[in-house]
Amino acid sequence: QVQLVESGGGLAQAGGSLRLSCAASGGTLNMYGMGWFRQAPGRERKFVAAINWSGSSTYYADSVKGRFTISRDNAKNTLYLQMNSLQPEDTDVYYCAAREGPYRLKLDEYRYWGQGTQVTVSS
Repeated sequence: QVQLVESGGGLAQAGGSLRLSCAASGGTLNMYGMGWFRQAPGRERKFVAAINWSGSSTYYADSVKGRFTISRDNAKNTLYLQMNSLQPEDTDVYYCAAREGPYRLKLDEYRYWGQGTQVTVSS
């Protein structure tokens, strides 16, 4: 049973940066496609970025393309999301997710989820 724990969220000013981490245990991450999603209160969870098992292939939502970078370190069993040029509309709870096999863009195709980390961007 894979367990995921996010960290690195917090408060940032508009134009600033944050780096989220997602530490995995209970499994070997290099077998999993992984993704980041985000969710505002009362809203549906939305796709942010995804990465394949080796890190050689990534995909981003249009809203974050060019600002966010997803990466992974399989030796450390950790997934990252570098967030630059943050805007107030990036304020959300961010979740990491993992699934056996290739990454996907839809949240219902991910089996394992972290508990989320809050990102708040002030203007």
